[in-house]
Amino acid sequence: MDQRLLDAATRIAEALDRLAPPAPLPPDLDAAEAFVWSPDPPRLAPVRKVARVPIELLQGVERQKRILLENTERFAAGRPANNALLWGTRGMGKSSLVKAAHAAVNAARPGSLVLIEIHREDIASLPVLLNLLRGQSRRCLILCDDLSFEAQDTDYKALKSVLDGGIEGRPDNVLFYATSNRRHLMPRDMIENERSTAINPSEATEEKVSLSDRFGLWIGFHNCDQATYFAMVEGYAAAMRLPIAPEQLRAEANEWSVTRGARSGRVAWQFIQDLAGRLG
Repeated sequence: MDQRLLDAATRIAEALDRLAPPAPLPPDLDAAEAFVWSPDPPRLAPVRKVARVPIELLQGVERQKRILLENTERFAAGRPANNALLWGTRGMGKSSLVKAAHAAVNAARPGSLVLIEIHREDIASLPVLLNLLRGQSRRCLILCDDLSFEAQDTDYKALKSVLDGGIEGRPDNVLFYATSNRRHLMPRDMIENERSTAINPSEATEEKVSLSDRFGLWIGFHNCDQATYFAMVEGYAAAMRLPIAPEQLRAEANEWSVTRGARSGRVAWQFIQDLAGRLG
């Protein structure tokens, strides 16, 4: 064949591939215990080491820990379980609890559960991910950290149909966990503005808050008192075997929280990182 014709045919083939790319290959979920979803091109990137802390180190969230762990254990065992929304105060271990629960369940049932993280900006591609996971033998826990929507966002409508709706429905081997600082995943003024301008205010509000209703579990995380904050600090210090007297540990931890203007699990961990560095 003439070289010019061959080059032209190659360009045409490449253009057609871009317009109609081949269907993504089924993921190999045995390659790792955790993955990160990338929609363009559609693929699951293996995570060799998940950044997490043991579940026993999470202090002050005993009730939340029990509820989420029981739900995750039921799902891993093949029994019915609910999608979960972990909402509330920042820095209180919402995403840490999901990752710790995944590790705890996999320790009890090795290889039973795959953790898949999807970024907030990729929520629109969630149906593509679910179609890839549909029919897989392993059970998949999808985590979206810091999920929220602003006034201009319309992705929440797609998420609603994926979680609880549509003729296909959510695959039996998939569960969805989300963390957010907002109980209804949207700012309050967004809901109230919609209500004030709508012909039927109650219907407008129902449209906005119905997304959070798609989660069978609402698990709230609230402000941390000083006793709980000290328990977090002491738990981390004991786990890292830091050579420091309890009285000095509390005094320095209290000073650190005052300078930060907050008490939370994140503040406790940041203090322990600073302390461990100073102690060598």
